[in-house]
Amino acid sequence: MKHLPKINLFYWTLIISANTLGETAGDLISQTFNLGYGGGTITLITFFLIALLISIYSKNQKPPLYWTVITLASTAGTTISDYLTRTLFRDNLGYTEQQGYLFGTILLIFALGLTFIIWKTNVKSNTVETGLNKTTEFLYWVAILTSSTLGTAFGDMLAHNTPLGFDGGTLLLSALLALVVGLVYLTKISREFLYWTAIILTHPIGATMGDYLTKPEGMNLGNINASLVLVVVFIVVIVMGQFTKKKQLN
Repeated sequence: MKHLPKINLFYWTLIISANTLGETAGDLISQTFNLGYGGGTITLITFFLIALLISIYSKNQKPPLYWTVITLASTAGTTISDYLTRTLFRDNLGYTEQQGYLFGTILLIFALGLTFIIWKTNVKSNTVETGLNKTTEFLYWVAILTSSTLGTAFGDMLAHNTPLGFDGGTLLLSALLALVVGLVYLTKISREFLYWTAIILTHPIGATMGDYLTKPEGMNLGNINASLVLVVVFIVVIVMGQFTKKKQLN
């Protein structure tokens, strides 16, 4: 039975960092490297599945492997979302880009809901709190990948379909995440429900933050520079977390 890393501030900082990196790295692979959304999706899904199988069949939960799969899920989620909203709905089906973001978000909400229904219908005893067996670990990562894709589509919808833009969307989503944190400490609402709510919110936060860093409407760093900056931030956060953990043990 595997357990997730300890859910604390360090964990959520890494989640948001991984999601922001996933947004910029996904754009880097599909746009800057000219693989396109379809080619980028195939490439990243392949890497994600390889890491997923290694994770599922490893005997213990290894933190480096866990964060590798998280980052790959976020990066693949970016290209999958862009393929759905822009290539499928806009280019192939003839909808506007704004409609593509809306329809993609709705489709992914249903997909994520279906994943949870399958999980709870077939496996009722294993949760993120009690631990994961091979079946529930697979469903956990499917939910992570789906929520990553949903987060990108929802973040794009907020940025492009509303007056909030990239910075306003990030502020709104951050406020909602802060509300969830407050509910953890002030209420007895299911911790698993709040965990998945927070996971879903962190993905569009990462998407809007990533776009804010790369796009002309934001800091205009570009995909390469933003990805390099975020890799450094991600490594620094991991090193600081490990240093703090060792200091506490001593």
